[in-house]
Amino acid sequence: MNYYLIFITGLLFLVFGANANASKMDTDQREVFAFGIKAGFNYSNVWDSRGQEFDADPKFGFAGGFFAGIPLGRTIGLQPEILISQKGFKGSGTILTAPYTIKRTKTYIDIPLQLQIKPVQHVTFLVGPQFSYLLKQDDVYTFGSNSILVEEEFKNDNIRKNILGFTAGIDFSISHFVLSGKYGWDFQNNNGDGTSSTPRYKNRWLQLTAGYIF
Repeated sequence: MNYYLIFITGLLFLVFGANANASKMDTDQREVFAFGIKAGFNYSNVWDSRGQEFDADPKFGFAGGFFAGIPLGRTIGLQPEILISQKGFKGSGTILTAPYTIKRTKTYIDIPLQLQIKPVQHVTFLVGPQFSYLLKQDDVYTFGSNSILVEEEFKNDNIRKNILGFTAGIDFSISHFVLSGKYGWDFQNNNGDGTSSTPRYKNRWLQLTAGYIF
């Protein structure tokens, strides 16, 4: 399924939901400090892949954590977040001529540091860099009717754990509730100094979440 179609569909859902409830909150909150929690999902895949021959398809994963809105004025601010974020892909390929499928789930701590642009009430555009730290990686390999779960601890393989990326998105806030859509991608690949046997790639993802502002 096309990434951009999913992203646009999600944003339209958020827009209509926000517009339907905007009249319930008339007080302008753009200059008020905010702290909240959010949870939802990532729809992720990989790009710029090199190494073993494999075809990658997107997969869903959890995304959730904490965020803060720090106003720097009526129309701009900062929004740092700390998230647990699952990314990865579903793929297929061959090893020594034997076909296989793989479902890879990588669990990160994501820390986006975003600039807020608040042109009107209830709507905030977000853009900024993101730092990610890799916590764990789970691979499910399937060879014919046999499946194997591999939990990678990165002791021997030179996988990059610290990754710099970029995100851009939009928030719609109504009273204490916020709906968010975001697109992100990594600047750095997963393969450390290039000595790892793991195929080289970079993550990209769509993220949709719902949150509560305290």
